[in-house]
Amino acid sequence: MTDYSALDFTPLLALSGDEVVTHSFVRDVPLSGNRTLALVTLDNGRDHTRPNTIGAATLLEFAGTLDVLRARAGRGEIHGVAITGKPFILAAGADLSKVGEIPSQEAGKLLAQLGHYAFGKEADLGVPSFVFINGLALGGGLEIALNADYRTVDASVPAIALPEVSLGLIPGWGGSYLLPNLIGIENALKVIIENPLKYRTLKGADALALGVADAMFDSVSFLENSIAWAGGVIAGTTKVELPNRPNKIERLVKWDVAIGIARKSLESSIGTVALAPYAALELLKAAKSGTKEEGFEREDNALAELIASDQLQASIYAFNLVQKRAKRPAGAPDKALARPITKVGVIGAGLMASQFALLFVRRLRVPVVITDLDQARVDKGVEYIHNEIATLLAKKRITSDEANRLRALVSGTTDKADFADCDWVIEAVFEELGVKQDVFAEIEKHISPEAILATNTSSLSVEKIGAKLAHPERLVGFHFFNPVAIMPLIEVVKTPLTNDATLSTAMVVAGKLRKNAVITRDTPGFVVNRLLAKLLGEAMHAVDTGTPFEVVDGALAPFGLPMTPFQLLELVGLKVGAHVLDTHHAAFPERFFESANLHKLAEYGKVLDRDAKGKIKGFDKGAVKIVAGGTAPMTAEEIQQRVEDGLADEIKRMLDDDVVHAAEDIDLCMILGANWPSQMGGVTPYLDRVGASERTFGATFHTPQIRGVGAAAPAPTPAPTPAA
Repeated sequence: MTDYSALDFTPLLALSGDEVVTHSFVRDVPLSGNRTLALVTLDNGRDHTRPNTIGAATLLEFAGTLDVLRARAGRGEIHGVAITGKPFILAAGADLSKVGEIPSQEAGKLLAQLGHYAFGKEADLGVPSFVFINGLALGGGLEIALNADYRTVDASVPAIALPEVSLGLIPGWGGSYLLPNLIGIENALKVIIENPLKYRTLKGADALALGVADAMFDSVSFLENSIAWAGGVIAGTTKVELPNRPNKIERLVKWDVAIGIARKSLESSIGTVALAPYAALELLKAAKSGTKEEGFEREDNALAELIASDQLQASIYAFNLVQKRAKRPAGAPDKALARPITKVGVIGAGLMASQFALLFVRRLRVPVVITDLDQARVDKGVEYIHNEIATLLAKKRITSDEANRLRALVSGTTDKADFADCDWVIEAVFEELGVKQDVFAEIEKHISPEAILATNTSSLSVEKIGAKLAHPERLVGFHFFNPVAIMPLIEVVKTPLTNDATLSTAMVVAGKLRKNAVITRDTPGFVVNRLLAKLLGEAMHAVDTGTPFEVVDGALAPFGLPMTPFQLLELVGLKVGAHVLDTHHAAFPERFFESANLHKLAEYGKVLDRDAKGKIKGFDKGAVKIVAGGTAPMTAEEIQQRVEDGLADEIKRMLDDDVVHAAEDIDLCMILGANWPSQMGGVTPYLDRVGASERTFGATFHTPQIRGVGAAAPAPTPAPTPAA
């Protein structure tokens, strides 16, 4: 086993550079019975907007503090050690910017070992150790708590999590071994794998219920109660139950079964390309037996490999896009230009329009009026919104007072005059240019010249939609993704006539809807649908030339996408998919394919064969028969390279045409709007890594490339001769 105390960690200090050190401050707290508790407070000296983070200097100071406390415990000066954080924060884990700068796999392993060296001292103090989880505890922050003997939690803590697998890492400072042996394998799988991939966290009550925490106290007296509770444990008057700690039967029977189920779930939901979730799964499987020291050594090795990987660097790049760039959208006008929105109008009362209305009324808390061709459709739309509000109430996501207020803010009408005082009007009518032109021309007669008009078109020219408007400068594209409540992206489309006040208002509204907005030029498909049309068009073209569905699916598996092309086509609707391909073929006939077979499949209604529960069994025999007849099938390698090179070429054209301002905006759109895997960094880092950028335009989207430490770029290979 590794002797951590014999390792030289000083090389990591040279890499820590400008680390904001989280210091360990100690004060003695008297307990009853003439005992003393040493209370360690972690604090980086910044306010709550800059959480405590953990780097090399922080870990070494923490380890030194615990060494001093161990010596004091040996002299009988203290009878317990407790660790807590500054107000609202325990710790937010490792500083990702520093992890991303690790220069080698060896240095990555040393960082993993340093965490074990420092945190491991909590279990070797000679007196009981406690962590008072007083606030945010993520990643290494939670692992500080797991390495202690006992834990309390503040009832108001907003987020407790081990999010590492969503960032291309694993809990590598004890979490992968300690957590399953504390709360059981099924609970640990949820916390370490399921929750991060669904971007979920635990609250204080969740941590208590799972057994992550042993006691919970309200914020108003959290520290005082935690100290008193720790005093009871030290005195032996407080007994601690561990209800979820795995027993022998769980280890013999349930453990491997749970791992097997989790593996199948991962394979069906994210494929097999992502490294971190499967590395975590292997660590959890191995945690069933063996010593803690063996578990920690496995974490060291796994973390070192992941730190050196392409996927970590790509994940950090994606994380920074979502956390930083998305909050400062490129090209956004001054927010001061935005017009206040006091009433919203929605043209249409179908499912999409009703989802818009629900989102606007929930987030903006202003009156929302919907309209449609007749009263029956309007009533159906209002009923849907009211039912969704009732569902939110039943799930306790809103109070009864909120539900009543929201219902009162929603109304329906067939009289366009009721839109007269709307500041924002969005349409969600049939995707046909003439229809959209006419509804806007009609509504413009009833609204003020300053009211903003927004269209949710996914493929039509926003400028052409406004061709019949007297004031086209107040029209903007506002493209949501389905399901509206869940998908975080809005493409805000600027026409040559859209003025800054309109654009600013759209960006501010998107923010109030809790969406991330990216500004795009008014071009076919904008960003997401243009690139999906390229991918799906190449997939259908391969099928049209005689390539089996299965070969196409296998060819695109290395992209790590959450769905195969044909699953995606069925999700968006085969008729919608055919329409999108037709639109892009009409705009760019030399680069985008149309597919008569896709129209036939749309009429047939499906591609995939599913059982009664909707589980995919394979490809439908009727669908296979429809596409039969191609005489020039492609290999998987040809398809993969055609798609890679086609995407690289299209993105380069989009950047040259200033559809968006940078490759980062392309990736942000694809991550948020198409669920493009974050462990790939979105699409452009992947295309650089596989050589597609070099093959198509002789350069790369990113300089330097977004690659793991020591990874070499592949030599570009000639593109295959295109199949007919």
